[in-house]
Amino acid sequence: MSETEVTTAPRPLLLAGGRPAAGAWSLDPAMKHLNHGSFGAVPLVAQEWQNQLRAEMDRSPVVWFPALPQRIAATRVELAAFLRVAPEDLALVPNASAGVSVVYAGLSRRRGGEIVVTDHGYGAVTMGAERLARRWGGRVRTARVPLDADEEQAYEAVAAELGEATDLVVLDHITSATARRMPVERIGAEARRRGIPLLVDGAHAPGLIAAPLDGVTCDFWVGNLHKWGCAPRGTAALVARGALREQLYPLIDSWGGADPYPDRFDQQGTVDVTGYLAAPTALDFIERTWGWGTARRYMDDLVGYGERVVGAAFAELTGVSGAVDVGMPVPGMRLVRLPAGLAGSRVEADALRDRAARELGVETAFTSFGGVGYLRLSAHVYNTAADYEYFAEVCVPVLGEWARAAREQPGAS
Repeated sequence: MSETEVTTAPRPLLLAGGRPAAGAWSLDPAMKHLNHGSFGAVPLVAQEWQNQLRAEMDRSPVVWFPALPQRIAATRVELAAFLRVAPEDLALVPNASAGVSVVYAGLSRRRGGEIVVTDHGYGAVTMGAERLARRWGGRVRTARVPLDADEEQAYEAVAAELGEATDLVVLDHITSATARRMPVERIGAEARRRGIPLLVDGAHAPGLIAAPLDGVTCDFWVGNLHKWGCAPRGTAALVARGALREQLYPLIDSWGGADPYPDRFDQQGTVDVTGYLAAPTALDFIERTWGWGTARRYMDDLVGYGERVVGAAFAELTGVSGAVDVGMPVPGMRLVRLPAGLAGSRVEADALRDRAARELGVETAFTSFGGVGYLRLSAHVYNTAADYEYFAEVCVPVLGEWARAAREQPGAS
């Protein structure tokens, strides 16, 4: 690979005093952390604040828990400002899947009990849709969206599945396995025109998109703050608008059950919600240190560099380009095609992820779509070009060997 084929690596973001940004997190220095898209790193300042909150909770729980609804309500105001939504639309839930489960539990069949999803949907969310459809006596219709489909093609694929029997549309904002956007704006407008509720799974959107709900017409939207937002794990937002939100209740019945939405979500018995309360500290750390705009530009430039470096390494090894044509790409995430024999299914992809962490000391994401394995790259402010250069130089040759061994297994296609 010549130098002209790879643009200059972005200069790393630094902390005050010129210290590397990685010093603000308690990351294992023996690992290369290249998968913020799955599990975000929590800044030390947010970890310390959460620990103080836990200590306060443990010192006097009888004082702590009755006062929690007021503290969570105040936190919701801060988090709503970050997402640029109204505080009265936002409830806090443990993760995006929990928010989706809240919606599934609250909706009733109104027409034919059909639920429309796509073949890019997050597995747990799709399984929940299938269970709801069985409860309704309906079925799930799956829109097949090619990986390289542009906005018009993706819209047409989803719209073609809508009909008189459709009771709900579930659509990813950013897909997990394929790191692409879906046309949530256009589908939202069409679903509203037809009177069909839309649930948007925006698990990856907070922090990656400045104002994720701008221009999006939907009844329900869920997004994780513990990915790009760097909040403590188990912190997510459920945004609900319109009359249907009055049907939404926490999955745990508690003393706030008689309160209106979203207040009824602020009281959940003895659940440790210190992660919710520490989330604004994590978000504010990024803003005060670099600014979210600067952070997003850096992440996108860096992952683009990583895509080129790693893709070129695979191409040199196999003679086959690792470039992937993603129809609606997103900032901060990229796909690189893996050699044949690797990650042909979700189970194989997860096993490869675990093996790479164990044997190569790399935390990264391997995904599968349509029987093809991919390396999903995602970057954050603590990453540098050296992380991706290391992966290209050290990990790619080993992955090539693993792929060859897999292809030589008896029965391999």
